[in-house]
Amino acid sequence: MNIQESGEMYLETIFILSKEGSQVRSVDIAKRMGFSKPSVSRAIGVLKNAGYLTIGEDGSVILTDDGLKTASRVYERHTILTAMLMSIGVSRETAEDDACRIEHYVSQETFDAMKAHYEKYLK
Repeated sequence: MNIQESGEMYLETIFILSKEGSQVRSVDIAKRMGFSKPSVSRAIGVLKNAGYLTIGEDGSVILTDDGLKTASRVYERHTILTAMLMSIGVSRETAEDDACRIEHYVSQETFDAMKAHYEKYLK
């Protein structure tokens, strides 16, 4: 199932928060993304119904295998695109912002070619 950009952004945020080593709760997501708690609750419900995450007994948000796969893909795109943009002189802040927009729309073929170029020449 394909999800929209906003869903990918939520999954990526959950992925990043989980990498930081703590339980991920809706309030953490709201704080990180700057969204209201009701907006986050609605998005969590949509992603849960789509099979991208589950809610633990303690209320923690847990990525399913599909959620982890999607979040990892988006996160990889974000980090590589940010690094590539910075390598050509774009400031970190602008590179982060632009990578966030590009990561959701670039085709897999184009991203794979960009990643190969990055790994061969820029890394």
